Amino acid sequence: MVFSKARRVIMCATLAGFAVAAMPAKADFINILTGGTSGVYYPIGVALSKIYADAMPGVRTQVQSTKASVENLNLLQQGRGELAIALGDSVKSAVQGDEEAGFKEPLDKLRGIAALYPNYVQIVAAKGSNIHTLADLKGKRVSVGAPKSGTELNARRIFEAAGMSYKDFAKTEYLPYAESVELMKNRQLDATLQSAGLGVASLKDLSSSMEITMVAIPADVIKKLGPPYVEGVIPANTYTGQDKDVPTAAIVNFLVSTTAVSDDEAYKMTKLLWENLPALRSAHKAADAIKFENAIKGMPVPLHPGAAKYYKEKGLM
Repeated sequence: MVFSKARRVIMCATLAGFAVAAMPAKADFINILTGGTSGVYYPIGVALSKIYADAMPGVRTQVQSTKASVENLNLLQQGRGELAIALGDSVKSAVQGDEEAGFKEPLDKLRGIAALYPNYVQIVAAKGSNIHTLADLKGKRVSVGAPKSGTELNARRIFEAAGMSYKDFAKTEYLPYAESVELMKNRQLDATLQSAGLGVASLKDLSSSMEITMVAIPADVIKKLGPPYVEGVIPANTYTGQDKDVPTAAIVNFLVSTTAVSDDEAYKMTKLLWENLPALRSAHKAADAIKFENAIKGMPVPLHPGAAKYYKEKGLM
């Protein structure tokens, strides 16, 4: 009888262990995947990290600098991060398993937390390079972003929509923002395309170091691209020497998590995000464009149940 009772206890404990293993573990560590340190993702990630560390006792946080969107989403799928910031078209491509965009198969573990701010595709040329339009980039030295990054994906699609390709350039460089800027300062590059929030540090640095020309992306090119690309404007004086508004393409960034994060943790992370917007806006001006009413608008991936619970409580769903 004693042996039988012991066996029952062991069996119950074992089954309980299986049940726990089948559920997402309670997070005691949050790794936030961002981008290059000279971009916008990184300071936003740092601000989020501090918010979570301060308000979630027992939870350790880390901010990881990466090659941004595409790498972030692949790392999430692999269980190597709990949160990531990524461009909307990259998220859409990840769900579809677009190999050309950097996803060998559909990423089925991704779950949405919130829509953040829009990225603006910012094409900046050296003033003396005689570049004023997209067509003027032909025969020039152009950096299109780190290989298979969200920026580089944007670049490929925009030039295709404009009837161009990388073959039109004298030289194509695949470099992160800061490295592109350094080459431009050294006159080794004529232009750089950077998909980022307004006032990104790399372009502020560039415009304060040399005279620049902002290259517009026409409405007909954006219309050809279709969603999630929309028309946007880089307001005058965003950068030194930029004296007028510049039409361009915009695309929303999303905060994405995974099925490995519990509903409770995702709920807390969503709630703390929206309750601490001033801290995000202090981290970077781009966060001024984060609006609660847009939190689930255009979400290209299923919402995390924990995030959905918060939005239902607030009447957004």
